[in-house]
Amino acid sequence: MKPTQHFIGNEGHRISARLYEKDAPAMILMHGFPDNHHLYDELLPYLLPFYKVITFDFLGWGESDKPDNYPYNFNSWQHNLDEVIRYFKLEKLILVAHDASGPPAIEWALQNKNKVEMLVLLNTFYDRGAKSPEAIWLFSTPLVRNIARVIARASDNYVFKKMYCWQIGRFISDEKMRQKYIPLLYSQFEGEKNAQKAFFSLNNDLLPIVIRMTQKVLKHKTFDLPVRIIFGEKDKYLHGGVARKFSAMFPESELYLLPYASHFVQIDEPMEVARLMRIG
Repeated sequence: MKPTQHFIGNEGHRISARLYEKDAPAMILMHGFPDNHHLYDELLPYLLPFYKVITFDFLGWGESDKPDNYPYNFNSWQHNLDEVIRYFKLEKLILVAHDASGPPAIEWALQNKNKVEMLVLLNTFYDRGAKSPEAIWLFSTPLVRNIARVIARASDNYVFKKMYCWQIGRFISDEKMRQKYIPLLYSQFEGEKNAQKAFFSLNNDLLPIVIRMTQKVLKHKTFDLPVRIIFGEKDKYLHGGVARKFSAMFPESELYLLPYASHFVQIDEPMEVARLMRIG
């Protein structure tokens, strides 16, 4: 099934979205960083027989606009999500979050419980406790990040590319999948208008958002809707301990740990992830 392409207005900029239309429950798939909608390419064939699926790129990423003067932070990601939901006039939906899309997805779900059929969390984070990937630590830690960015941008971004490809390689278990997805995901950092500004800016907001979310954890005890927590257990960063914390956080959650999958669980085990995501 081929999707229809949509460009959704957001403060004068365009969010790129794809709609796989079907008379079925609606599902939105959210990417994290530093990736984009291609993260779900392997998973989509297993979801499309059962769901109306929407994928999109946050502003600054993938095929969406990458404006210079835009607040690339977790609040803007939540606003992007809200614009996508309003554009497609979704009254009820399954919200799927991975990695950095976890905080905005959870916050949106808490504020719009009447619209959420189920929340699905794939190797994501919310509060303190996760281990930052090495490249993310370099670019998000105050003072360290200033030096790291100068070095990374040197030699026409040669170091940045090497670091990016090495880090993404640690997120995927299968070598063939690494060879396929590392160039595909890195391509958004090439050209005059690329995702580097969004990447660095979101790193700036990483520590503050974790601190803010840690202070709000108790709110989730009141979230009485279904939550599926599906984590790749080989993930060295957002590991099984993080998944178990999520399970304790949400009273109506179900926890699944996939022993052979890493951080990009939807690439490593797409068939199993899709099976676990299905309602009923």
